[in-house]
Amino acid sequence: MRAVGAMAVDRGTPISLVALVVLLCAGCGWVGGSSRPAWIDGNSPQFPSTQYLLGVGQADSRPQATEQAYAAVSRIFKAEISAQAKDWESYLVVESRGQTNTQRKLILDNVTRVTTDKVLENVHVLDTWFDQKARQYYALAGMNRAQAESAMLERLADLDRSIQTEVTEAHQAQDKLAHVRNLKRATKNLVLREAYNTDLRTIRSNGQGHPAAYRVAELTAELEQYLAANLGMAVNVSGEQAEPLERALIEGLAQEGFSVVGHGPGAASAELLITGTVRMWPIEVPDPQFRYVRWCTDAVIEDASTHRVIGAVSKGGKEGHVTEREAAAKAVRVMQQEFSSDLAHAVAAHIYGERELSVSSSAPSGCPKEAAQPPLNR
Repeated sequence: MRAVGAMAVDRGTPISLVALVVLLCAGCGWVGGSSRPAWIDGNSPQFPSTQYLLGVGQADSRPQATEQAYAAVSRIFKAEISAQAKDWESYLVVESRGQTNTQRKLILDNVTRVTTDKVLENVHVLDTWFDQKARQYYALAGMNRAQAESAMLERLADLDRSIQTEVTEAHQAQDKLAHVRNLKRATKNLVLREAYNTDLRTIRSNGQGHPAAYRVAELTAELEQYLAANLGMAVNVSGEQAEPLERALIEGLAQEGFSVVGHGPGAASAELLITGTVRMWPIEVPDPQFRYVRWCTDAVIEDASTHRVIGAVSKGGKEGHVTEREAAAKAVRVMQQEFSSDLAHAVAAHIYGERELSVSSSAPSGCPKEAAQPPLNR
């Protein structure tokens, strides 16, 4: 079948027939001949590996074959980024300290997804073939290495400028929060930059990247040292079961990278004061099997030098078990997991400039203000 542009069309030929021929030829790329393209077996003189990064897809339908071809290219980049993950371990420790390996993997997957999506903008379908005998569709997707390299170098240059600006502003800042927030942003951008640099090494046939002016481990260590020296915290939790809740809160703050310098509002050298209260009491619930305990927690975060309230966090709930003692023990575990973790995350988000703490015009309302509730049975 000849191309439409080279086909003579008689004036008497019906328009519908011409349209049919055009439609048929538009799909000629999928009409397989007897010769199997060399690129299916990974060897293509037309698309040499020195000039192209390629992925082949095979499926029962055209869309699936194309999708698999794109996915094949994507897997090349994801595998390289995963191989470089240990270089970012110091960042992952700070970013998800105390979390499980699965949670840390989610952070890495997010970085991988961001960079891979950008890289795939340079991938196109280069060729297609349909195996009439096997009734299989094949697609070849790939990127021109030179074009992709140019785009990646521009992206790296933009990130380098941002990182340098953030590090400079951090070192020049008089305000402690401004110092921390700029260092944090620089560290995050540096991790993203390292992911793009890994992509660049994959794109380049020689496997070489473009080194950065900073290292993730160095900026991470600088941030940790500054937090320990300049943003110490004091924690004071009162009320029933205050001790395990206070211990959990201190651990949660440490997992976020902060240093607790003492207990009580008068702790020396503290920049932030976190004062909390906790209450638990039995409640009547029409349940013949379980006994229930209600709990509530309130916390206020203050600037130690001015006693200005920066934010407040409140939480409450109820837990049930076969005995009141067991219900109370369960409530303590829930408070440790939920309240302490939420409060530590909220403080971290505020200090890093990711989210402001909510500040109520009145005192926190997690715990009721009426007279003391009946004591728990021990």
